Amino acid sequence: MNKSARYKGLVRLAIALTTIAMVVFLSNIFYLRFDLTSEKRYTLQDVTKRTLKDLNDAIYIKVYLDGDLPIGLNRMKKALTETLDEFRVIAGKNIHYEFVNPSESANTKERDKVYNQLYEKGLQPTNIQQNDKEGGSSQKLVFPGLIMNYAGREVPVNLLKNIPGLSADENINLSIQNFEFALVDGLMKLTTETRPKIAFIQGHGEFDEFQTGDIEKALSEYYDIDRVAIRGNIDALKPFQTVIIAGTNQPMPEVDKIVIDQFVMNGGRVLWFIDPVQVSLDSLSKGASTLAFVNQHNLDDMLFRYGARLNPMLIQDLQCAVIPVNMALAGQEPKFVPAPWVYYPLLAAPTNHPVTRNLNLIHSQFASPVDTVGGNSAIKKQYLLYTSMNGKVLQVPMFVSLSQVNQRINEREFRISNIPVAVELSGEFQSVFRNRPLSGYNNGQPFEFKDKSVFTRMIVVADADIIRNDVQRRPNGAYVIPLGYDRFTNQTFANKELVMNMVRYLNDDEGLMNLRSRDFKLRLLDRKAILQSRLKWQLINMLIPSAILVIGGFVWLYVRRRMYTR
Repeated sequence: MNKSARYKGLVRLAIALTTIAMVVFLSNIFYLRFDLTSEKRYTLQDVTKRTLKDLNDAIYIKVYLDGDLPIGLNRMKKALTETLDEFRVIAGKNIHYEFVNPSESANTKERDKVYNQLYEKGLQPTNIQQNDKEGGSSQKLVFPGLIMNYAGREVPVNLLKNIPGLSADENINLSIQNFEFALVDGLMKLTTETRPKIAFIQGHGEFDEFQTGDIEKALSEYYDIDRVAIRGNIDALKPFQTVIIAGTNQPMPEVDKIVIDQFVMNGGRVLWFIDPVQVSLDSLSKGASTLAFVNQHNLDDMLFRYGARLNPMLIQDLQCAVIPVNMALAGQEPKFVPAPWVYYPLLAAPTNHPVTRNLNLIHSQFASPVDTVGGNSAIKKQYLLYTSMNGKVLQVPMFVSLSQVNQRINEREFRISNIPVAVELSGEFQSVFRNRPLSGYNNGQPFEFKDKSVFTRMIVVADADIIRNDVQRRPNGAYVIPLGYDRFTNQTFANKELVMNMVRYLNDDEGLMNLRSRDFKLRLLDRKAILQSRLKWQLINMLIPSAILVIGGFVWLYVRRRMYTR
């Protein structure tokens, strides 16, 4: 090798090293990332970036997804790591995370102690089946979630979705889709200094604090909750961002209606859970028949003006929950057997709305249809809950009896599909009290009246029982049953998650709920196709790399021979 060739080689080496050093240096200054996925899987939303940039202190995250995990949970771990790394790009040193194996200890007592601690903190465990080396199988408890710690406060975040009817891979994919929302939601819960205020209206036969106890407890993690009796005071609702009217069964006086109306006109959000039809559950539970009749709640004119109409009818649906029926003969001990009850429709939710996306079925009781009305183009309307394809509506008044359980169902009568039960209304509403005299309101005191609202939202649900939890009354108090839990089938429906999503959507000025609308495609391998083409791909994977190496070797030898034989 002559000196000229050696010199040129050294120059090329110096240039290459200098280029690498410059790239490394510039990468520390300019951090560029390109998301080439079709669904923009790795692109954080604006609300996420704002939340991360506003962190004033470090967030410490312990993720309990480590150790010997099945393929699906390992995929969750990888996806979560990628998401947290993306968070680090924005938040820098304010994001610290580590993966922990809660089953690391070989000591059973110590392991159970860790399990109990995680459960008490709010992480929900799940059982997985594992195969051992001897060909047997065993059950293992895992906690697919994490705990965030910020400024001395901590919050649990459960990551695994478990929607009945979906495969394990589909539930894993839904869980991965929800990562960004779940993490940002936890961050906002920890870092939000001022909490919105929510009022449960009372004084018109609404559900009491026990009947809405479970949802009030869940909402209290995000909001300040109060119960308010309006009593004609125009300022009664001013401190609140959202009001919930749950289960009124008495006529609402006009002096209270105008307070709610002006609350809406000033941008307030309202969640209506109204029963158009009254049915006595106490009478049914005692085995007697009961009369279903129109509920005189005196809210029809308000809802009609806003864009919704509650129809005083009862829905029956073949897709329904069960009710316990005493099958014992007279004189024998009661023997309760669960039987399908068509008056308890299991409602489905559309997947194209952030409130209802990826929800399980909703348990309803004596639900009624809801319609949209009015020609106000400034009001956007979207249905949120439907019956199945096999529904039916009945006129009231009518008698309802548990003996109907034993009657044969004519399925051909259930021809109505997708009967709407809930609707979202958003836009600029017109006041119900427009062009009315106002002297009789606000206890005769003058007040500022608005006949048109700023942009706001409301949700109308034609079944109050969707928000009502069961209560076990005892001599020493009352025991609240979790909302959506069916004691007779041990199944949990999505009622609580639905109401939580509704309230958060109504109060969502940051766009957080839009994160629930993100859709990641699940790209699963076709196992049948893999088996059929296995040999072909094995040959391709062996021969092509080998051919590339051989051809590359010959090219390299030829180039070297040309360079050094001159």
